[in-house]
Amino acid sequence: MRFGILGSLRVGGGSTVTAGRDRVVLAMLLLRAGRLVPVDELVDAVWEENPPATARAQLQTCVSRLRRRLTELGFTPGTIVTDPAGYGVRIEPADLDANLFTRGVEVARAAGAAGRLVDARTHYRAALALWRGPALAGIASRSVRRRAQTLDEQRLTVLEECVDVELRLGGAAELIEELTESVEVYPSRDRLRGQLMLALSSVGRQADALAVYREGRRFYADELGLEPGVALQELHQRVLAGDLALAGREVRSVAPVRSLPRAIGDFTGRQQTLARLLKDVEAGARIQLIDGMAGSGKTTLAVHVATVLAESYPDAQLYIDLHGHSERTPLTPSAAVATLLRQLGVPADRVPTSQDDRLALWRTELAGRRALLVLDNAATAGQVTPLLPNGSHCLVLVTSRRRLVGVDEGRPLSLPVLDRDEAVELLGHVVGSDRVAAEPEAAAEMVRRCGHLPLAIRLAGARLAHRPRWRIADLAERLSSRPDPLAELEAGERSVGRAFALSYAQVSPSAQRAFRLLGLHPGVRFDTSVAAVLAELSLPGAQDLLDELVDAHLVEEVQPGRYRLHDLVREYARTLMADPDRAVERRDGVERLLDHHLQVALAIARKRELSASRPQLVVAEPLRADLAAIVAEQGGAWVDENVSLWPALVRLAETEGFPHYCWQLTRACWYAQFESGRLDELIETHSVGLRAAEELGDERAEATLLNYLASAHYRLGDFPESIRVMEMSLDIFRRLGLRREVRNTLVNLGTSYAANFEFQRARDAYEASRAMATRMPDNDALANELNNLSMSLLLWGRLDEAVFTARKHLIVAREIGEPRRIANAVGHLGMARHRMGDVGPAGRLLRAALRLKRQVGARFGEGEVLNEIGMIEREAGRPERAADLHRSALVAMTEVGDRVAQCGSRNLLARAILAQGDVTSALDLYRRVLADATGLGARYEQGRALEGIGRCLLTTDPAAARAHLTRALSLYQQIDVPDRHEVERLLAIDPH
Repeated sequence: MRFGILGSLRVGGGSTVTAGRDRVVLAMLLLRAGRLVPVDELVDAVWEENPPATARAQLQTCVSRLRRRLTELGFTPGTIVTDPAGYGVRIEPADLDANLFTRGVEVARAAGAAGRLVDARTHYRAALALWRGPALAGIASRSVRRRAQTLDEQRLTVLEECVDVELRLGGAAELIEELTESVEVYPSRDRLRGQLMLALSSVGRQADALAVYREGRRFYADELGLEPGVALQELHQRVLAGDLALAGREVRSVAPVRSLPRAIGDFTGRQQTLARLLKDVEAGARIQLIDGMAGSGKTTLAVHVATVLAESYPDAQLYIDLHGHSERTPLTPSAAVATLLRQLGVPADRVPTSQDDRLALWRTELAGRRALLVLDNAATAGQVTPLLPNGSHCLVLVTSRRRLVGVDEGRPLSLPVLDRDEAVELLGHVVGSDRVAAEPEAAAEMVRRCGHLPLAIRLAGARLAHRPRWRIADLAERLSSRPDPLAELEAGERSVGRAFALSYAQVSPSAQRAFRLLGLHPGVRFDTSVAAVLAELSLPGAQDLLDELVDAHLVEEVQPGRYRLHDLVREYARTLMADPDRAVERRDGVERLLDHHLQVALAIARKRELSASRPQLVVAEPLRADLAAIVAEQGGAWVDENVSLWPALVRLAETEGFPHYCWQLTRACWYAQFESGRLDELIETHSVGLRAAEELGDERAEATLLNYLASAHYRLGDFPESIRVMEMSLDIFRRLGLRREVRNTLVNLGTSYAANFEFQRARDAYEASRAMATRMPDNDALANELNNLSMSLLLWGRLDEAVFTARKHLIVAREIGEPRRIANAVGHLGMARHRMGDVGPAGRLLRAALRLKRQVGARFGEGEVLNEIGMIEREAGRPERAADLHRSALVAMTEVGDRVAQCGSRNLLARAILAQGDVTSALDLYRRVLADATGLGARYEQGRALEGIGRCLLTTDPAAARAHLTRALSLYQQIDVPDRHEVERLLAIDPH
């Protein structure tokens, strides 16, 4: 590099040109290196509005001096060229730092586009390191400054691009100082300010991020008379509401995501189809809908297209099987987006519970990414539409056995079977082109027998590939003459069944039986223990048969020890098992499968649930006690892996006529579904289980499931429905004379009454439970009663009673010795002491409760305690610390799916933000909570949001403040909560 303009003007190894006019001329020439600069432009640059009559002559003198100076510094006389049109500088691209900068940025952008983020960061930083200060600093000429400012703007744009890459690489902490300085120097750049907010939020400094926004908002208002840009406002809302915290408090290292299945190396035919798809994508079509019959190669085509286009979508290449046409129930958009979020690196415990929140996070994660998404095996347009990304920077390939009418912007493509030549070519790829060339007629007959269906050709061809002594004619004869369960070769999917039959016929009788039985499993994946249970084998014996089936391409090993059946293969296995002669084999297999999962789930639930709520089911001895004991040792890991299987298992029990297993499996899976926030699935399974209990006429089972069904409605904030369902349960238990169950249900019902702010009915329920205690001593039931009563008294504002009850609960909890109960008692005691004004003892109790709740993994309780400690911090004049605690509480409440508690956490967060002096942000958040709480019918949180809005408006709009406070007071009076006293005080203040 021999010339420098990225900073002060430099020539050679750091030398300078001192004459002022000469510096202007050289700067103008270097700004347009390799091109001629007209004389008039140079004159304007040197003398601006007042050029002398001798300007051209003086310009020639300047150029002559520059030539001499450059010669002194080792340049050739021809470095500056003269032309009738003007002057120019002739140098190599590498001689000028601005050229090196441009080239370095191009390389960095190319690396980023290819997904090589580390390389991109390296090249960006090398390019930025060429800058020594503002371009051509010290030269005041307006013409020079105008062009130099363009360079300065380019540097800032490149810095922003570099920061984007480094944020995605997880370098937020290291960027904060640099971004802070840049925002101070360039306060009007929204993108830099937003990046600083992201970096601060990523390291848990949400309060500082909000302060950065406030400073920017003041600058825009004072200096420009404007509001910040839409993107910055949206980012502010995400930080404010804790949405960034939901995806994790630390920025994840976002390396490019590569989740596509492996593309086959012998992709055959479809050239016209492929060309059309690629042309459509190039023309801007971002949603491609590929439909066709089973086995026609839709997935193969989609994955091939995705692989071809992968470099154009470097940030993420995602794939998901939506199970639209399989034994498994089609994935809901909520379940599908949860899987896609995990592919993007969002931790499972940070995936929100509700579908709307998941989809919002999905859109947030894809914002700014160039992503390619394959939605395979879709059932309906309604399943696909919610998953479609916004914007034009993503491509979506959808496959389905049905035409998806109703997907806006979708470009449909129906995929036929292969033509004769393509089918024969595919066979040649599988078995060898020389064998096909030797038997062309037999090859044509064989692919005809396979219905020209790619999947059938591949599976049948695999038989030939592993039997070099067979002729193609031999296999064609077997296809045409052997009796098979699916006899009609040309009848659509039945041709696939014929191909499967050939694979099936080649394995041992024991493997055939295991294969048939595996078709009964309703899930996507299974492990060796499931195969052992179904086939009545030891684990080693089951492993041997699985290996044989994998070799025969009837089973896929998706990862070590985990297996799956392709949906068409499972269909074939199911068809085999539908033979009337195998009715007993089928029924016995289903029973073994259901029994195994019931026994394992019960064993784990009895260890994980609180003693009073542990399943009291009377079940027979395990059919495979050896395997149940081994698997149950996996504990929570087994539950996490199988929790998504429960709805399908419960439905299997119902459809196969096992009502006892159906309702018992429902009860056994309650805790796993409740604690993981799978509340929609909990409602689904319990609804099915209730039908089974009603079929059996087992009222006890019906009442039990109603009680646990109510828990989902409670957690979802639908307290009236929770009460209705629980009252049904209570009526049945009373009619049956089941005193223990009546007592426990009364306690649960009291909690729902209290949550619905029906405090007198809650007290009546607790007193009825307590009256039974004298005739039925039971510490577990007593602990439940005291726990729920103390929480209800806190809501009601009966603090003395709450302290007394919480202390009794603590005594009983210690006698029982369950850490979870002790944590609840200590937490409620701390809350009551805080609200009575005993801040010191309250803080110690709450911190102890927080430690205990974290030890036992009680996320909802952890969120409760964090919110209470946050209130203490705010009242002590530490609102920034309070806001951090409320954001952490919001994460916990979101994980467990409690929508009302999410509103509560956001209300408290808004109060902390208001205490920091950020009235505008607090007002925005309160208004969001008001909308959410109104939708849920959560009157208390509506009241708190209205009160908060009133507080925000007290000084700027007293009339509006009074209107909101009056509405809040009306709600508080309706539900009889102590918050009304503070609102009455605010309303009594004379605004004048």
